[in-house]
Amino acid sequence: MNDLQCMIQGCQAKVYSPAGTQHVCKEHFLSFLTWRRRKGAQMFVHYAGLSMDQRDPIAAEWSKTVSIVEAPSTPASNP
Repeated sequence: MNDLQCMIQGCQAKVYSPAGTQHVCKEHFLSFLTWRRRKGAQMFVHYAGLSMDQRDPIAAEWSKTVSIVEAPSTPASNP
């Protein structure tokens, strides 16, 4: 699993869990769980019954709601 990357573009964190046929880091996994919970209990039950390939469209829908906040490349200087 060392060569796998988080499905969220720009995320360099260590892979934690599958999201459909792709993978996410722990932070994004928790975000994915929260997003599914907000969709309702039926989403949780529905998702659990799907195959990995069937989960891909749901993971893709969620990934569109995620934004990467990157740290600035150089520290800001105080004048």
